[in-house]
Amino acid sequence: MRAPLSWLREYVDLPAAVTGRDVAERLIAAGLQVETVERLGTDITGPLVVGRVLAIEELTEFKKPIRYCQVDVGSANGTGEPQNIICGARNFREGDKVVVILPGGVLPGGFEITARKTYGRVSEGMICSVRELGIGDDHDGILVLPPEHEPGTDAIELLELVDEVLDISVNPDRGYCLSMRGVARETATAFGLPLRDPALLDVPQANDAGHPARIEDPGACDRLVVRTVRGLRPGARSPLWLQRRLQKAGMRPISLAVDVTNYVMLEIGQPLHAYDRARLSGPITVRRARPGEKLTTLDGAARALDPEDLVITDGSGPIGLAGVMGGADTEIADAPQSGEAGGTSEIVLEIAHFDPVAVARTARRHKLSSEAARRFERGVDPEAAAAAGQRAVDLLVLLAGGTADPGVTEAGAAAPPRGIVIRADHPDRVAGVVYGRETVVRRLQEVGCQVTGTDELTVTPPSWRPDLTDPNDLAEEVIRLEGYAALPATLPRPPAGRGLSPRQRLRRRIGRALAGAGYVEAPNYPFVGPAAFDALGLAEGDDRRRTVALVNPLSDEEPWLRTTLLPGLLDALRRNDGRGSHDLALFETGQVFLPTGHEGGAARPPVTARPSDEEIAALDAALPSQPRRVAVVLAGAREQAGWWGGGRPADWADAVEAARVVAREAGVELSVENAQYAPWHPGRCAALHVTLPGGERVLVGHAGELHPRVVKALGLPERTCAMEADLDRIAEAAAGVPPAPPVSSFPVATQDVALVVDASVPAADVEAALRAGAGELLESIRLFDVFTGEQLGAGRKSLAYALRFRAGDRTLTAEEAGAARESAVAAAVERTGAALRGA
Repeated sequence: MRAPLSWLREYVDLPAAVTGRDVAERLIAAGLQVETVERLGTDITGPLVVGRVLAIEELTEFKKPIRYCQVDVGSANGTGEPQNIICGARNFREGDKVVVILPGGVLPGGFEITARKTYGRVSEGMICSVRELGIGDDHDGILVLPPEHEPGTDAIELLELVDEVLDISVNPDRGYCLSMRGVARETATAFGLPLRDPALLDVPQANDAGHPARIEDPGACDRLVVRTVRGLRPGARSPLWLQRRLQKAGMRPISLAVDVTNYVMLEIGQPLHAYDRARLSGPITVRRARPGEKLTTLDGAARALDPEDLVITDGSGPIGLAGVMGGADTEIADAPQSGEAGGTSEIVLEIAHFDPVAVARTARRHKLSSEAARRFERGVDPEAAAAAGQRAVDLLVLLAGGTADPGVTEAGAAAPPRGIVIRADHPDRVAGVVYGRETVVRRLQEVGCQVTGTDELTVTPPSWRPDLTDPNDLAEEVIRLEGYAALPATLPRPPAGRGLSPRQRLRRRIGRALAGAGYVEAPNYPFVGPAAFDALGLAEGDDRRRTVALVNPLSDEEPWLRTTLLPGLLDALRRNDGRGSHDLALFETGQVFLPTGHEGGAARPPVTARPSDEEIAALDAALPSQPRRVAVVLAGAREQAGWWGGGRPADWADAVEAARVVAREAGVELSVENAQYAPWHPGRCAALHVTLPGGERVLVGHAGELHPRVVKALGLPERTCAMEADLDRIAEAAAGVPPAPPVSSFPVATQDVALVVDASVPAADVEAALRAGAGELLESIRLFDVFTGEQLGAGRKSLAYALRFRAGDRTLTAEEAGAARESAVAAAVERTGAALRGA
């Protein structure tokens, strides 16, 4: 909404020293969004005056038509003699009044005017167009003024070229500020000044003598007013003051009737539409469109109407999209040029209050935005229809010499206002500031509310504030008018025990640990499509293909919620690899969505009160299972090459190690064994297990190298690796806060052992046997070498482990460490059939 300061002063007696920036500061403090304050005319310097064209000499010896004009500028040039001016425009004639800038003047953009010789003549100034004056974009011809203005009159003042315009971004809940009436009300409240409400007009009572009208859909239109003006003067045009106000507000003057309706809409906030009475047949009716109906709107587009469209009709059918745009068949005829006959002499005004949702849906359905639709979508004052009609009638009578028809038609009635019960101290409790009852009542009355009661107030919002529906809305009005800057800056005091949950802390520890291991977090959208599952090679019966479908997906290619984190992460890896980053390690923690098949329909609880425990339980039961997962993907070099030695590419062991990092942060022992599970390589896939506190061993995820077909289908780098695990099951296996490791002051005794086993024996089984046989002195065990060769025999491998022994109360002797080692080897031999290498 563009609000000229000069127009605003008509409704609020602002002190002369108050500038547009002062008003903007007060409005911003009251919660409005003032984007800019545009200062008009600051770069214009006179003399800029009205001139009368005395004579025109056509210069025909040039390639384009040139006119040499004598223009009477009164005494503005100091001599009273006519000014000789060269002009190329053709849209004026002798006797017309024009705008002339004399030598020494400056036009917008720093265009300084001097007397100069051009086309063989001396031009003593310039006749100005609309664009040269900075009041519009029209440059087809110069600006022709009405004949009543005398030569020499100051055109800067006449055209109101110097002004300030506030550009206000109006939020959806403040539709009343899409009018000068609404902005003036906020300004008056901000400065503590009285308001002259332009909607306070004497309106005649409704009668049966007006143009007939009816409403067939009261739910979509609850108020319809029809007024008629007869005997309009042919050729009547909008005066300069009205044109300039429209231009400053961002609208283009068109014709008197249209300009008046736009002016009233900007002034009061009520859109209204003017019809040529001669083109109407039958009563004006508001109804829904019927199948097969069409309408050509004022923009010239032929539109097929939807049965949900709200339309204005007469006896011939639809004549307008209600609240959006009128039809071309009943358009007001253009005013004729001076001396010509014709033009509209009888106008019917339709002023209605439409349902915001109906108008919004119609406008979006037809991709048709209009100033009227913007206002109806945000809520228009239902009580302003009669006043807006009267204001338009008064202007048409005043400016076009018409006569107001005594008939006044009104159909429907707006719903009575609903009172809101609020405690007088409710704004105090919301803001944490003591305002007191008197302040609360005063601020609500300034908004336009009617307030009764003492400790418990009954507040009736004004008709122009449909957004005020509950006590918190009223509290917001009090707080914003008292000033957000007055609110104290205090930190909230969280109750004890309401910090991060243990699982939240675990997720943070895991994120920090993976980041410390060289991974970069890459969150992704939780959407997936069938193409992703196909590329991962998932079988048709795979549980991961059972998904939750979105009602309104962002993309038709990803209509489901994810059941695995891998598609998003692998897509991020592919995209970064394509942009030149080839050594990648990414991770993500997030929820997946697994339907159980037992989800029921969810009822929609009301928004007027907190849902009951039963309603919340029903909503939870309608949701799919949403476990939280952790996943990593790797490609390229895991260790970079340099002067310190050769690098190392990422492989399946790094993906397994990422799972171990996660398990260590949770204080969980992770067991790893061979597996075959898509999308991993069947020979390089590890199944990850943990043991729950009750002793149950559960599968929590997989890690390894991706299958070559998956790598090719997704366009990934060769040997890409990945890990995905269930964080919730890992957290379930955790025994609370991981204990700190004991710190011993005694030295460690390290014993190495190399065991030869069948190639089919998992290294994890050998490690478990060594750990069980070593006893309580074993501090840690680490596999540091795997060897295969001819000397071991076919189907055999050597596993070399480093065992660390330590006692907490003494230094171990060589005999004690050796005995523990021998015990560990004996257990491995017994359980796995291992043989000590070299024995």
